Amino acid sequence: MDILAVNCGSSTLKFVLFAFEDARGEKRIAHGLIDRVGDRAVLEIAYETGELHHQPVNAPDHAAAMRLALAAVKNAGQIDAVGHRVVHGGERFVTPTVIDDEVLGTIEALRDLAPLHNDPALSAIHASRTALGSSIPMVAVFDTAFHATLPERASNYAIPSELAARHRVRRYGFHGLAHRSMMEHYAATTSTPLDRVRLVTLQLGNGCSATAIANGHSVDTSMGFTPLEGLMMGTRSGDIDPSLVGFLARREGADIADVEDMLNTRSGLLGVSGLSSDMRDLLEAERNGDPRAALAVEMFCYRVRKYVGAYLAVMGGADAVVFGGGIGENVPTVRERICAGMSWCGLTLDADRNASVIGTEARISRDDAAIQAYVIPVDEGSIIARDTARCLGSDLFDKGSKE
Repeated sequence: MDILAVNCGSSTLKFVLFAFEDARGEKRIAHGLIDRVGDRAVLEIAYETGELHHQPVNAPDHAAAMRLALAAVKNAGQIDAVGHRVVHGGERFVTPTVIDDEVLGTIEALRDLAPLHNDPALSAIHASRTALGSSIPMVAVFDTAFHATLPERASNYAIPSELAARHRVRRYGFHGLAHRSMMEHYAATTSTPLDRVRLVTLQLGNGCSATAIANGHSVDTSMGFTPLEGLMMGTRSGDIDPSLVGFLARREGADIADVEDMLNTRSGLLGVSGLSSDMRDLLEAERNGDPRAALAVEMFCYRVRKYVGAYLAVMGGADAVVFGGGIGENVPTVRERICAGMSWCGLTLDADRNASVIGTEARISRDDAAIQAYVIPVDEGSIIARDTARCLGSDLFDKGSKE
């Protein structure tokens, strides 16, 4: 069974074609990325040989990018099903769901909650349905679903209950596939049953979030009603005083939409540094004496450390802190700064291990650390593909569990 996993970002489309033979593992027979969708798009594609090919392409939107992805994998294998990551499932979608016209309509009705991400996914779904026809089943796998287990004390906002109910206002959480991927890989690596896993997982990239996982379930997470809440990010502010929106709108003579756009696209690392949203650029600028870049990096690490401490407090400790995402997996100095001064709770890194781990899975804490620290590269594609197979009733996993 060959399953194409599709993961749309605001300006990217990632895709992986998996061949499943049994429940013990899947084989990647093609994977790629269409970057900078809409402007100077580039296709990166690799097949089983591992050689990566780059070429400029015309991808003005995600529908065009989806058609390019389908063309890129057509000779690698036969597509038996497609799994699509959809960022926001609201309260309706808490499990992977077969896509039909009714499901599409409901996802479209949720677009106001995450327009930067649900719209690209919808475009890719429509394009793939048109290209492949009705005989190829498709499944939506929702980022918010992992956080459906949040207890009310963590999911509710302290606003009038009737108002929250009327407008479906709650903390939904995001990056669910990434946090689940880190959790499942940690459990497999350490031979820990999922129902005994207790972690703080950190998805640190252009978008950032932290999640508290107890007994294999998300019990708190930093993103809320939208992906703007929580940690400082590449261009998002993260936590702010809500009154700041009205204050800035009045003082700047702007409307609320303008202020929200500023908080989402011109804040965070970019806004504080005035230079870049890329952590690599800021670390280089800091080394060259740029004080605003240094402040941006310091604020970023401080806020992550604050969330780690908060989640250790609400869970009464954890087995490990897990780093994932582009920054979490590839920037040892940021991991070092986040964990600095946390020996009080038993979280101590091994300096040599931490410095040597870039983009690979490894433990980076000291052997005697009471709370371990790991780097675990996020693999959302595998989660999407496996959920798609299970949702479609594949007997692969049942067979694997019986052997």
